[in-house]
Amino acid sequence: MKAVVQRARNASVTVDKEIIGKIDEGFVVLIGVTHDDTIEDVTYLVNKIVHLRIFEDENEKMNHSILDVGGSILSISQFTLYGDTRKGRRPNFMQAAKPNYANELYETFNIKVREAGVKVETGEFGAMMDVQFTNVGPVTLIIDSKEK
Repeated sequence: MKAVVQRARNASVTVDKEIIGKIDEGFVVLIGVTHDDTIEDVTYLVNKIVHLRIFEDENEKMNHSILDVGGSILSISQFTLYGDTRKGRRPNFMQAAKPNYANELYETFNIKVREAGVKVETGEFGAMMDVQFTNVGPVTLIIDSKEK
């Protein structure tokens, strides 16, 4: 699994001109699933993300996790994270998991983040979504469960 984690001051996701998810301080997390991902990949990402120390302390040093600051996550499924652009000009998405399997692991990710004590808002799996947010810093990290 891959995750793009972006520290946000605020964020929202809209489907069909209706806001379906909204957070204040926290992370926007784009989640991509490939065909050979398992529950172990989900668990790794959840543990890594909820304990990332990328919020600043009183000395302006990145020393606090999302748990420490009481932040939330806007979680967005993003199969395009597995787009291969090495050949031609149109990305190949053969490494992205089939929708049913990808959705199962995406939903499991969201459940496990909630179980870890972080509020989660989501987009709509497979929908055309508009995601708006203010990236603070900016801070953006890419985490790949296969690169542990």
